[in-house]
Amino acid sequence: MKIIRYQTPTGEIEFGTQAANGCFRLRGDIYNSPQPTSEPAQVAKLLTPITPTSILCIGLNYRKHAEETNAKVPQHPVLFVKGINAVQNPNDPIEIPTFLKSEQVDYECELAVVIGKRCKNVRRADALKYVLGYTCGNDVSARDWQKTYGGGQWCRGKFFDTFAPMGPCLVTVDEIPNPNSLRIKTVLNGTAVQDWNTSDMIFDVPTLIEFLSGSTTLLPGTVIMTGTPHGVGMGKNPPVWLKPGDIVIVEIEKIGALSNPVVLESGQA
Repeated sequence: MKIIRYQTPTGEIEFGTQAANGCFRLRGDIYNSPQPTSEPAQVAKLLTPITPTSILCIGLNYRKHAEETNAKVPQHPVLFVKGINAVQNPNDPIEIPTFLKSEQVDYECELAVVIGKRCKNVRRADALKYVLGYTCGNDVSARDWQKTYGGGQWCRGKFFDTFAPMGPCLVTVDEIPNPNSLRIKTVLNGTAVQDWNTSDMIFDVPTLIEFLSGSTTLLPGTVIMTGTPHGVGMGKNPPVWLKPGDIVIVEIEKIGALSNPVVLESGQA
């Protein structure tokens, strides 16, 4: 099932399903056997497929990306986090920070895994039983804050508002039995700048769930951003940084395309 979350013309937030013949409302809790209906979904605005309870991110998880950044292949998954403030809807803008100014904002296409059941100390062999589904994610990164101004850790460069776009839909696990065999790419202004396969992950999805749930409770709605393949702007010569007017599209096989324009941050919330 392809699940969408949307706003109706009158402002209600609802869930629906995408089908070949249109979009239809869902009834019930998406974490507990939601039921499709024959009622057309009145989609005025597409939203992120879920509201995350937490966003756990994995760095340096593709072999060729580690090579392009001259980094050693890690022995254990490299974990950092993003705040819920960073979540952004499909088609809404990625904002380049201007108050804490960044001149090195980068794109990172990622497979995002959504946990569907509360879990702890999960064994790798059972890990996918706890997954609700998958969506496209963009781990937007301010490299100057990540590498130079962040005090030696990555969170400051990853934590800005709008730095975690997700969507356009959530594809349930029954439709993607193997998340480590999907083509994944970023298209920047019509040109593919990342184009690879999730099979290149150093730590596959079941391994990540086993690691992240170790002595740690993962709640329904936990999003795991599983790392990015090679081709990031930082790795190009010369580097390619996002700028106002750009359009960034993350595409993942069997899921769809997540598109966001790029603008400068303006004013305060």
